[in-house]
Amino acid sequence: MQPERRRELVSWEEVNRLIDHLLPQFKREFTAMVMITRGGIVPGGMLAEAMDITHVLTAAVDFPAESLQQKSALMAWPEFIQFPADDKLRGRPTLIVDDVWGSGRTITAVKNRVSAAGGFPETCVLHYNPYRSLFGGVRPDYYAAVTDAFIVYPWEIDRGTDHVLLGEI
Repeated sequence: MQPERRRELVSWEEVNRLIDHLLPQFKREFTAMVMITRGGIVPGGMLAEAMDITHVLTAAVDFPAESLQQKSALMAWPEFIQFPADDKLRGRPTLIVDDVWGSGRTITAVKNRVSAAGGFPETCVLHYNPYRSLFGGVRPDYYAAVTDAFIVYPWEIDRGTDHVLLGEI
């Protein structure tokens, strides 16, 4: 039995600080953004507004169900439920946004697909967890904080089927 992971509740004020920490890091002007559903929608929207990016797209990616004992599930190919057409990405410097880089599988799959479409992808997350990453020394191009915790964002509290309650954190 694995020990329970530490949880960290992030406030809206902290999200704003994380966004403010990211903005000066960008080394180029992006002409497109791909937000990974669902986690990347809120931070992506905030970044798109702050950076005046109007060519905003979404990608939905699914991996087969994982079992803790089944390492082969970690090597499964992603299923792209939704992805922008190649002509929407070709030739564009594209910022790919998600909330957290945990294993790194989802954002890496999206980055590879944007690159295959002829775009110039760079990755961005609010939180980077190097302890869970499956990609060794590879990390996001831009990140606001490093963590080993399970992050709970303000838009996840008391919503949806997960119902993360303040009292349980």
